[in-house]
Amino acid sequence: MAIMPAGRMANGCKKGLNGADIDFDTTWGILEKAFHEIHTKNASALSFEELYRNAYKIVLKKKGEDLYNKVAQFEENWLGNTVRARIVKNLTAPLMLDGTGRTLNTQTERRDAGEKFLKSLKGAWEDHQVCMGMLTDVLMYMKDRVYCTDHRQPSIYAKSMGLFRDQILRTPVRPGSPNLLEILTRIILDQIQMDRDGEAIDQFLIKSNVYMLEGLYDSDQEVEDEKLYLRSFELDFLHSSAVFYREEGERLLKESDAGTYCRHAKRRIDEENDRCRSTLSESTTPKIQRVVEDELIRHKMKGLIEMETGVSFMVENDKFHELSLVFDLEARVDPRKPELTRAMQKLITEMGTNINNSAIAASQAPAQPAPADDAAEDAQGKSKAGSAKAINQQTVAALKWVEDILGLKDRFDSVCKASFASDQTVSTAINRSMADVINAFSRGSEYISLFIDDNMKKGIKNKSEAEIDATLEKAITILRYLSDKDIFETYYKKHLCKRLLLNKSQSIDVEKQMISRMKIELGNSFTLKLEAMFKDMTLSEELANGYRAHVKNLGDADPKRVDLGINVLTAMTWPLEAFKGASEHDGPESRAQVIYPPSIDRVRLGFERYYSDKHSGRKLTWQTNMGDADMKGTFPKSKGGKPRTHDINCSTYAMLILLLFNELPAERSISLEEIQVRTNIPMSDLARNLQSLSVAPKTRLLLKEPMSRDVNPGDRFSFNESYKSEYIKVKVGVVSAGNKVEGDRERKETEKKNNDSRGFAIEAAVVRIMKQRKELPHAQLLTETISQLSAQFKPDVNMIKKRIESLIEREYLERIEEAPVPSYRYLA
Repeated sequence: MAIMPAGRMANGCKKGLNGADIDFDTTWGILEKAFHEIHTKNASALSFEELYRNAYKIVLKKKGEDLYNKVAQFEENWLGNTVRARIVKNLTAPLMLDGTGRTLNTQTERRDAGEKFLKSLKGAWEDHQVCMGMLTDVLMYMKDRVYCTDHRQPSIYAKSMGLFRDQILRTPVRPGSPNLLEILTRIILDQIQMDRDGEAIDQFLIKSNVYMLEGLYDSDQEVEDEKLYLRSFELDFLHSSAVFYREEGERLLKESDAGTYCRHAKRRIDEENDRCRSTLSESTTPKIQRVVEDELIRHKMKGLIEMETGVSFMVENDKFHELSLVFDLEARVDPRKPELTRAMQKLITEMGTNINNSAIAASQAPAQPAPADDAAEDAQGKSKAGSAKAINQQTVAALKWVEDILGLKDRFDSVCKASFASDQTVSTAINRSMADVINAFSRGSEYISLFIDDNMKKGIKNKSEAEIDATLEKAITILRYLSDKDIFETYYKKHLCKRLLLNKSQSIDVEKQMISRMKIELGNSFTLKLEAMFKDMTLSEELANGYRAHVKNLGDADPKRVDLGINVLTAMTWPLEAFKGASEHDGPESRAQVIYPPSIDRVRLGFERYYSDKHSGRKLTWQTNMGDADMKGTFPKSKGGKPRTHDINCSTYAMLILLLFNELPAERSISLEEIQVRTNIPMSDLARNLQSLSVAPKTRLLLKEPMSRDVNPGDRFSFNESYKSEYIKVKVGVVSAGNKVEGDRERKETEKKNNDSRGFAIEAAVVRIMKQRKELPHAQLLTETISQLSAQFKPDVNMIKKRIESLIEREYLERIEEAPVPSYRYLA
């Protein structure tokens, strides 16, 4: 290897820079020839160091602009004349006429023709990148240090990319024909459509052409948002996809079932995500996903839900998985899930309305009485219900309504949990619709109370603690939906009153558990009177024990003395009207004092004296219609001719009636009117008790003439000495004594009393608010009053206005005349 002396190299360099004559055309000729060799893949013999030095010298001689233009011209000619012609050769006539290639006979032919074109374009692009990489190395000095930087021109590489875009992709194949970019777009879209149809395509080949589009820009400034992929292909891809999925969605709604549609939509979204990753660009993923979601879900969700196999069908047939697919699809496009929640609410409303209508129809149907003839009575006597007891269809309908409502809630709770993952939005909508259904039924409060009453009397019998808790929770759940909880409180007090006084409750502990749950759910004010009722029962038991001890201390006990069990009830706490019959009213008859036999009256007066000594100033009012008695009855002509004694449990009224016959000869009878005069029992109660004593076969302690199911004026009664029963203990029930659905008249009375109570509650709330605020505009007073009372009931605005007027008249409030809006001032 020969090494030149350093001094000579320096002198040579200096000569080349200062004075050597460099002919531009000659030097360019050398470079041009070398560039041609590079483009034709014959660059192995080239000296890139020499080529770099030639370009370097041209730039130093201030010929950089000429060199830049010559290179650009060379590339333009090469691309336009050589490369483009090579690509156009691969365009078949059908591809030229129809960019989608759909004039070809088969998908295979279309795919092959498209792949041939894509391969040629891919090869041209990759060759161009390699060649321009070499040219860039040769022209590095011009690019990095002098001309491009000083003159703010794009690098020769960037310039060549723009030339490829313009000469290859944007130039029409021939006048009036589409350019290669349009043809490329159409072919890729056609290949994608084949992929959607299940045909195999060359994903890598398409991906390579997508890389090309991502590497080219709409202008020479190379702005990131102006990539050809974004500006040209992606827009067409999204538009064609929207058309395809719109048509597919409409077709599927007509041809498939809802579950199939959901699965198909989910699969399409996954396919497009995979396609963007393997075939197109991942930057397109959210955009195409939005297109598919819009066309298959957002715009079709209403039609999907309303299909014959839609949400209604899915709920009715427990298609939980398919419901979850509907939920997942709509959740993708709208977190509020409006169409699904509306559909669920509509379904609940329809099913709930059917339950309400069935309950109304059952409640309006007349009760079916038991048969009156003896044979039928004897047959019915063998049944559990008893022959004299009518079938109360209204009460059965009330219990069925609650069970159906609970079943409806359980059903949709299961759907929400299994299909919607207990989604808060859907769950809230379901609860709102359940509340609407329950509050749309005018007798809901009464029926819920009857449901609890039935469970407290017999429903919890022989149940485990867990089952009892579940029953109580069901009651609280349905109670939670009630808006008029004050009406429920009215009925619940009535039913609780009967359970406690008639000793019908299965467990006092369970009763107290229920009150505790109500207190947690509804507040202390709701359960105040209910708790007071239990307190009265406890105090009464202590009082009765104290009275017995007092009697015992008086001296020798009288074996014939009547033992007295007493319940002393606070008048304002207990709804004593619960013991009135359906035909009773507050007339003189119901207020008349019952006539007691001397043996009973002596005990009654003795207790009054004892109570007055302990509680001076208090007055006792005896509620005979609410009591019961245990008696011993002897029947001389029983089976076998021997007298037989039975322990009889009956109402206090029935006791007074039976004691009359102790004073009569066996053969003598007494009329209905005589009994009423001698006992002063209200006629309605007297008739019901006489029915129990003389008509019911199992408790026919009296004989009635004439024998009929009803007690009528003029009927006569005598003691049944031949009464026989297989049981020692006989319980005489009272016809229609149990809790049942109120009649129209009773219900109107309850509503009237409830409205009066609401009026007092509204006035109390208004006074509390005004006492605190002193002055308040009318609208704000209404709003705050409704807010305070909403936990008890939904106040009527007109009722609030009337109560405000009443408070003004009574000088609790006054209007502020000078106020710009209607306002009130509190008067201390």
